[in-house]
Amino acid sequence: MPVRVAEASAPSQLSGSNGGQTAPPACTLLSVGQVVTFWEGEIVDTKNYTFFTGKWEATPDDDIRHWTKFPSFSALLSQVEVDGGKSLDLSNYPYIFMRWKEQYFVNVGTDCGLTIAGFYYVCFSCSDGSINGFYYDPNSSPFQKLELKSTNEGRSGFSFSSYELR
Repeated sequence: MPVRVAEASAPSQLSGSNGGQTAPPACTLLSVGQVVTFWEGEIVDTKNYTFFTGKWEATPDDDIRHWTKFPSFSALLSQVEVDGGKSLDLSNYPYIFMRWKEQYFVNVGTDCGLTIAGFYYVCFSCSDGSINGFYYDPNSSPFQKLELKSTNEGRSGFSFSSYELR
């Protein structure tokens, strides 16, 4: 299932949709075989969005616990602990940090029992196009991992088996 990414009209925001390969037996899928969700994201640019989420039941301690799962975050930790990273200049940093929040199910009936209460802490590598993420929901198993690796299929940008960023 392709993930479609679109830049929003507001700075440092994006949105898209993605699909999972399986659904619980209780789900009534409105299309074949996959659960599709629509999500919106925030790009941590330290001006519009900092490393401190400030919503979705995430505390600054939760934020630090999740961001430190990314090795690329370690160089930023001391400043983020001081001011959420507001004084950092990430314009040339080789990683882009984001939060992705699923907003609603596109093709699942209300009988499913699935939840989209949480959100993902996400890190995009500018050098190899890989995307890693960790799900946060205070009522779910901690640190569920999202991992997407790019392939180069002769196009500009990065291609993935499930989506493309341009």
